[in-house]
Amino acid sequence: QVQLVESGGGLVQAGGSLRLSCAASGRTFSSGAMGWFRQAPGKEREFVAAISWAGISTLYADTVKGRFTISRNTAKNTLYLQMNSLKPEDTAVYYCAAALSTQPTVSDGEYHYWGQGTQVTVSS
Repeated sequence: QVQLVESGGGLVQAGGSLRLSCAASGRTFSSGAMGWFRQAPGKEREFVAAISWAGISTLYADTVKGRFTISRNTAKNTLYLQMNSLKPEDTAVYYCAAALSTQPTVSDGEYHYWGQGTQVTVSS
């Protein structure tokens, strides 16, 4: 089992920045790919970013490419999402997720463990 706990969400003005963290425990953190997803009110959950087990390969949704950066620190068992130039449409609950595979994927079906989520609200 893997336990994931997100933190770092909050209220920020458009153009601002936030850094989300996801603390992992339970199994070897470095053995699988990790990802961030988000869900806005009334919308389906969508892929945001993912990173390989080694932290070398990354994937981003087109909507966040160039603004968000995913990274991981295996020594601290922590996943990060640096979010810059935030827009009101980035408002959502953000979830971190852990996959059994080593390579990043955009498919939420490939992620077997999920955190409880952290709210990000961007005001205009």
